[in-house]
Amino acid sequence: MRPVTIFCDIDGTLIYHQDAALSAWTDHKPAILDGTLDKLLEWDKKGYRIILTTGRKESMREVTVKQLSGLGIFYDQLIMGIGGGPRVLINDTKNGEITATAFVVKRNEGIKNIEI
Repeated sequence: MRPVTIFCDIDGTLIYHQDAALSAWTDHKPAILDGTLDKLLEWDKKGYRIILTTGRKESMREVTVKQLSGLGIFYDQLIMGIGGGPRVLINDTKNGEITATAFVVKRNEGIKNIEI
């Protein structure tokens, strides 16, 4: 069986989303949302691949990586610049089995209650 791959947004999902100009992020130390590290550790122990996604511009990669590292947030891959609009996951089935699931969490409530 292949490992589960999780695509997870950053702002408002793992860390507190603040309505501020992007330039403010460079001096901003974000607050991690309750249960984030516990959930990431749980998924990591299960062997899941964790891919973080964000609408932050690619030019903010260095600052984003520093912020995530400073909060103890780890991941397998970071995809930047995906925009702030709706996101749609399209996937096929394998032998009739569903191979994709989506969860939508309220902004700043975090991932602590997600069960995969």
